[in-house]
Amino acid sequence: MNIELRHLRYFVAVADTLHFGKAAERLGMSQPPLSQQIRQLEETVGARLLTRTNRRVALTEPGRLFLQEARDILARVDRAADMAKRAQRGELGELFIGFTRTIPLSQQIPRAIFEFRQRFPAVHLQLQELNSLQQIDALLERRLQIGILRPDSLPSSLVSKRLFRDPLVVVLRSDHPVLKRAGSRGKLSTAVLAQEPFVVFARSAGAGVYERVFKLCHNAGFTPRIAQEAREASTIIGLVAAGLGVSILPASCSHSGVDGVSYVPLADAESMSEIHVVYREDERSPLVPRFVQLLLAETRQAT
Repeated sequence: MNIELRHLRYFVAVADTLHFGKAAERLGMSQPPLSQQIRQLEETVGARLLTRTNRRVALTEPGRLFLQEARDILARVDRAADMAKRAQRGELGELFIGFTRTIPLSQQIPRAIFEFRQRFPAVHLQLQELNSLQQIDALLERRLQIGILRPDSLPSSLVSKRLFRDPLVVVLRSDHPVLKRAGSRGKLSTAVLAQEPFVVFARSAGAGVYERVFKLCHNAGFTPRIAQEAREASTIIGLVAAGLGVSILPASCSHSGVDGVSYVPLADAESMSEIHVVYREDERSPLVPRFVQLLLAETRQAT
């Protein structure tokens, strides 16, 4: 006969009360079956755990030592069950999240991550900075569970939900002559940049805004003349400040703090970059919908 958890619970109840009648009442059973179960436990263990007389019940020395271990085992089982329940509810575990370089420059995403950590402190967030293409690969290879990116196109096995739209702005030196051509609404058309050299993300950087910028220029009737490429938004802005050209970047990049640079909204239709949360269609972790729902709620509240 193997020792079962119920045997441990029976023994602990008797050890707590040192009375078979009271222990049986606590356990919701009659006294004779309880006495029988304790005898079976002692036979299985191979040691006398309790001494019984008509007047008292007492722990033996083996019983005292066994009681310590029994309590520990039952506590560990209870903790394991509680952890499993909390994990099922999306309150416990580990979540692997990717984000692009420009995401922390927006206000909504860091605020949503902070709120999630406040609500679910037992969930460990593993945050990784990856470009959009790297995130898509990592999601497909199950190295990431959630991606926060600017997608161009996605495989059918991935689910994408838009969080918010990030307006695109022209980035240029504050003394650039083109600034005078901003209309009464303080906006510039992409067409006025046709003769300007551009500083852009390197295509290999996998930045989701790359294709959007070229599409805007194409719709305006020209192909941008690339003077310099870079992999970081802050580097692009610094090169613009140095006079190497103009750029088109998400408005969230205007928080970079580089002096001598102006950010002018674009007048063109669809001059937006979209931030999406992306995850696998067959994702089973309950943490993923928890995080996605909070992201959606926080970003929609801010818009």
